[in-house]
Amino acid sequence: MKLFKCQNCNLLLFFENRNCGRCGHALGYIPAENQLSALKPIGGEQWQALAVQGNSYKFCANAQYDACNWLLPVRSSEQFCIACSHNRTVPNLSNPEHLENWRKMEFAKHRLFYTLLRLNLPLPNRSDDLKRGLVFDFLADPSPDGKKVITGHDDGIITLALKEADDAERESRRTSLHEPYRTLLGHFRHEIGHYYWDLLVEDEHHQDECRALFGDDRVDYGEALKRHYKEGAPPNWQESFVSAYATSHAWEDFAETWAHYMHIVDSLETSQAFGLKVHPDISSDKHLHADASIDPYGSGHFEQLIDIWLPLTYAMNAMNRSMGLRDIYPFVLSPAVIEKIAFIHRLVHRPRQVSYLAGAA
Repeated sequence: MKLFKCQNCNLLLFFENRNCGRCGHALGYIPAENQLSALKPIGGEQWQALAVQGNSYKFCANAQYDACNWLLPVRSSEQFCIACSHNRTVPNLSNPEHLENWRKMEFAKHRLFYTLLRLNLPLPNRSDDLKRGLVFDFLADPSPDGKKVITGHDDGIITLALKEADDAERESRRTSLHEPYRTLLGHFRHEIGHYYWDLLVEDEHHQDECRALFGDDRVDYGEALKRHYKEGAPPNWQESFVSAYATSHAWEDFAETWAHYMHIVDSLETSQAFGLKVHPDISSDKHLHADASIDPYGSGHFEQLIDIWLPLTYAMNAMNRSMGLRDIYPFVLSPAVIEKIAFIHRLVHRPRQVSYLAGAA
């Protein structure tokens, strides 16, 4: 994630900021410009963005719940921004607990959409594609059919269990499932990986190339998951998989790897924004040195990203241990896993006809 600054007073700003802490200006994010802009009221619901000359904006309708700070052009007939327009079901927002948990999920989802837009990935919704458009259902237990809500993806529908926004509940699930990492943002990145397997692998006919790396997706999915939960991952799984869960089925391997690619590009942009460098004084080993000065969203050689990423993860983990915390990045990227992430990089950057940022204003 890039850093921003207030156009009125130059204070450093972060993506989720709603008001400038120095001058008090309201702030709104303009996705087509990739700008968090200080705003000047010009009457009614209209705002002038100081970052863009000559255009008037309005807030997404979900701003009323403090769940979104994205802007649309005043002339737009839409009520919701490009991120919120994909919501199909939201919980009962008159319930304070549901509202708070949904807000947390929206913060994570907007970070997801930031990355998807930066990568110019296809984002059809149900008005564009009735069968495969991307929609989100945020559901509280029990679901409308009386069952426990399970986070997952099915034909463009991503279901999010609202309970996952509760830190204690999510940590309990992480522990019971023996996972080293479980976050809301991680959930979004994993489930969107399933969605893009449909769009970028199946629809663009890259199954053979994908199967050569991730395995045969035609293996019965339900039986594969039963076997995984009964037997667990093989003892040598870290040689070929980014996580134990990735061993369960080719689709899960792809989704876990996709999520890691998004972890990498977002974190590297943050490192670039802060000018981070890793140069240990006691070692001249080039594998421990990194300078996060390249654009991680570019289509260049993936090896450059990995050469920067790995030393940064060593440093980040060391910093967390200094604070008595567990590793912030508890993963091992073997050569086989790096090859899989490189495939995701190539898949993402294959030429496509449409610019999705053009419709994100």
